[in-house]
Amino acid sequence: MTEERHTTQDSGALRGGGPRPVAIMRTESGLIAALAMLGTIAIDPGLWWFPLAMFLLFDLSILGYLRSTALGAFWYNAVHTYVWSAVLGAVAIVLSLSSPAAATWVALIALAWAFHVGVDRMLGYGLKLPDAFTHTHLGTIGNTRRAS
Repeated sequence: MTEERHTTQDSGALRGGGPRPVAIMRTESGLIAALAMLGTIAIDPGLWWFPLAMFLLFDLSILGYLRSTALGAFWYNAVHTYVWSAVLGAVAIVLSLSSPAAATWVALIALAWAFHVGVDRMLGYGLKLPDAFTHTHLGTIGNTRRAS
């Protein structure tokens, strides 16, 4: 006999007792944000503020929404992925062999980027679907969530 695994709106859990995948993803993202902040402090404790100062820079990607919802979703999603922070982290490792100072700053930017994506996803701001800014891979955000 197979067990049903459909979500229930009441409990926020899967039938069968497991947590919702969205809750797991949001928790993971919060942990990534915390680790990114700890990484920043490990590199230079005096720069603990750097991810906070850079935070809104990554949200400039929403300017694509001025043109169209689909273009806005494309640019938002292109920026709000862990891929670029991972790439910059790899670049920082390579740079550490020849230019430690440059490697430090590239690593700090990579960590700030991961911090931003982690906080956004922890708060429920997932990758955007092309039909509306409020529709994300983590569910609906904003006032429309309450209405639906």
